Amino acid sequence: MDLDWAAIREAEFPVAREWAYFDHAAVAPIPRRAAEAVRLWAEDQAAHGLVRWGDWGARVEDLRAGLADWISAEPDEIAFVANTTHGIGLVAEGFPWRAGDNVVIPADEYPSNVYPWMNLADRGVEARLVPAREDRILVDDLAAAMDDRTRLLAVSYVEFASGFRNDLDALGALCRSRGVAFFVDAIQGVGPLVLDVARTPVDFAAADGHKWLLGPEGAGFLYVRREWIDRLRPLGVGWHSVTGSFSAPGLDFTLKPNAQRWEGGSCNMPGLQGFAASMTLLREIGREALSRRLLDRADAVRRAVSDAGWRVLGPPRPQERSAIVTARADGVDPDAAATLLRERKVVASCRRGRLRFSPHLYTDERDLGRLRDGLAAALVDARSAAKGS
Repeated sequence: MDLDWAAIREAEFPVAREWAYFDHAAVAPIPRRAAEAVRLWAEDQAAHGLVRWGDWGARVEDLRAGLADWISAEPDEIAFVANTTHGIGLVAEGFPWRAGDNVVIPADEYPSNVYPWMNLADRGVEARLVPAREDRILVDDLAAAMDDRTRLLAVSYVEFASGFRNDLDALGALCRSRGVAFFVDAIQGVGPLVLDVARTPVDFAAADGHKWLLGPEGAGFLYVRREWIDRLRPLGVGWHSVTGSFSAPGLDFTLKPNAQRWEGGSCNMPGLQGFAASMTLLREIGREALSRRLLDRADAVRRAVSDAGWRVLGPPRPQERSAIVTARADGVDPDAAATLLRERKVVASCRRGRLRFSPHLYTDERDLGRLRDGLAAALVDARSAAKGS
């Protein structure tokens, strides 16, 4: 089915009227339907309080089922979390560690997928950081860091600063062969890439919805493979973690037999309403079609960046690329270039000394032209400044 991307842009993305937005790997503008869902929830809450809570709660459960389907999991394996960091912490602190164990992590990970593991040092758990090689994280290097006390491998699906796509199938097979649990920080991968936990042996995955899935900040999910639900210590337990009613006489501390045991109390209802609405849009498109579109838009960005005289960085192999594109230009301060782009209504980010671009499904030729022109202008400004000095 051919999708009318221009029509989707017009109907769902008012941000495109003013901005050429290339920063979805940071914080995405939400679609019109997500903004409307949050507005309707707020108005209903103001007018009726909890009277219609059941209707809103049903939408949350629809979101749970939709997210499970999106990654080929079961709804009982999905818990809602405040953000990716929250999900990582639940796994890191709940894992059945023993003193002398270790966890292997690529050194280029986003800090939230490093610090929770480093925080286990006082429990006798070593965090082993494995350096990248020219933006590539090699499976053999991760394997070499493992030994008979390695209990878990933690990687991002896509590395936030380089855009490198880790080979989850190969890493999952490695973990299964070594008897090592496999955790994936999925926030930069889910959307641009397909995550299929029925095929790929991922044990845990966490992602917030506010990047490629176009949801509001503060609403994400944690996936826990069914066989780990009783092995992972539940944290943050509360009234919603147990099978019984909070209003029943007496206490019955019987944990739910599913991932909802990690949802201790009230959830971020407005955030999840917006997230649910965003996911209806993405599910109308389909995960494979969305992935193709986002990777195509990233290729278009690479061409625009190169045409502007900048050097495209990151992995050269197509199978290692994602929807994140990074670049440098000799003599150009990337922070100054990002500021100049913002003045020209083009939004991008700097990460670890590089300009980072992250388009989405509605990115069109007008956006790409504005990006190309802005980058060319930044190059001219830098060269003029160099001559003046």
